[in-house]
Amino acid sequence: MNCQDHLYRNADSRLVARRWFLQQCGIGVGTLALRQLLGQEVGAVEDSLNPMAPKAPHYAPKAKRVLFLFMAGAPSHLELFDNKPQLAKFDGSLPPPDLIKGYRAAFIRPDSRLLGPKFKFARYGQSGTELSELLPHLATVVDDIAVVKGMVTDAFNHAPGQMLMSTGAQIFGRPSMGAWVTYGLGSESQDLPGFVVFSTGNKGPSGGNSNWGSGFLPTVYQGVPFRTSGDPVLYLSNPHGVDADLQRESLDAVSRLNQMHLNRSGDPEIATRINAFEMAFRMQASAPDVMQIGNEPRHILEMYGAEPGKPSFANTCLLARRLLERGVRFVQIFHESWDQHGNLVNDLKKNCRVTDQACAALVKDLKQRGMLEDTLVVWGGEFGRTPMVQGGGNDGRDHHPNAFTMWLAGGGIKPGLSLGASDDLGFDVVKDRVHVHDLHATMMHLLGFDHTRLTYRFQGRDFRLTDISGEIVRPLLA
Repeated sequence: MNCQDHLYRNADSRLVARRWFLQQCGIGVGTLALRQLLGQEVGAVEDSLNPMAPKAPHYAPKAKRVLFLFMAGAPSHLELFDNKPQLAKFDGSLPPPDLIKGYRAAFIRPDSRLLGPKFKFARYGQSGTELSELLPHLATVVDDIAVVKGMVTDAFNHAPGQMLMSTGAQIFGRPSMGAWVTYGLGSESQDLPGFVVFSTGNKGPSGGNSNWGSGFLPTVYQGVPFRTSGDPVLYLSNPHGVDADLQRESLDAVSRLNQMHLNRSGDPEIATRINAFEMAFRMQASAPDVMQIGNEPRHILEMYGAEPGKPSFANTCLLARRLLERGVRFVQIFHESWDQHGNLVNDLKKNCRVTDQACAALVKDLKQRGMLEDTLVVWGGEFGRTPMVQGGGNDGRDHHPNAFTMWLAGGGIKPGLSLGASDDLGFDVVKDRVHVHDLHATMMHLLGFDHTRLTYRFQGRDFRLTDISGEIVRPLLA
């Protein structure tokens, strides 16, 4: 799918020059040509003024929706997924010089002493996948997930690492993965945003809203942050004295004015504005109902560990399932609590206590509802943690891009798989290396896209999520 150069005539039948169009409308697909352009490769749009209408991908997809559980701050693979007895054996010793030659770290010296794993591991399920004692709930669904131990990235600081994971680039201004997906597929829900974002940790992600922005894509595709209590979106409730009829009349008047402006200029951001106003109106009826997790059966609440009325990661995971159920295309939950430069043991215990049960419950719940087979679930952070200790004690690890672990489930992922391996110290990937671009290419493939063809022309270049890289990780596919 590609934005192409076209000529348009405005309401006054004056020819709009190609140069003017590229300068003024280069940030988006011209709404007046949306039906024609998107119809060439991803199916005709039902309504040219609704860029979020469902579209068909390049080929039959395995996954129709995505849930990304972003553990921002970078969980330690060495304490959770990647058991390293040799690292425990050499605890307190210096790493081999050839191992750290040319190595760049964020805060520590590369020759800091090795730090052995802090928790015990065991094998679970028929697959025999190794997991830490901190993940007892994930252990119950281990045969439904694929653990990828060979992840690598290019960034070793949080903001660039998070943006690379979310957008495929370490710089600001690129569209997020959720924006690419909704650009390509639209949304199955016309009463809720196609891309919803939650933040549940101690703070928001270091990369900020660039993690869910639309970059140079039309802003209709950016993520919509939802709150976890009260109105899901600020100002969703009408002020005193404004009823639904008055609001509808006001919106109709504003829409007519915007439509007149759109007819004259062809600016796609005006179509986005019209769509946003209408979506907000519909959300006043649909969003409050979605947020009522108290309507769920007691056994579902207990499975997640959710408590209605108390904002929590568990509540948010249950909300995510309810949104996916109602046709939202992409849900991303950021839990920014995993940056353990110190207090590693206590913080990891706390983080896993907060997240493990709900993450496992999502897999179980989606599976029992028949949704897991076409819902792609992704869990992971922006990088891993060093095998070396940070500071003078023995309770912290620095950022580490050379090896880390993520897990995926559903949506065409091969269940019960453990893919890739790092060396004996958990420092470098030595088998089945998976770069962030490879992960993105695989996710796009499962959603029915050739990642090299889902592109958008901006500033004279065809951009894509995977930039100029990315290979499909075939062993991950069911």
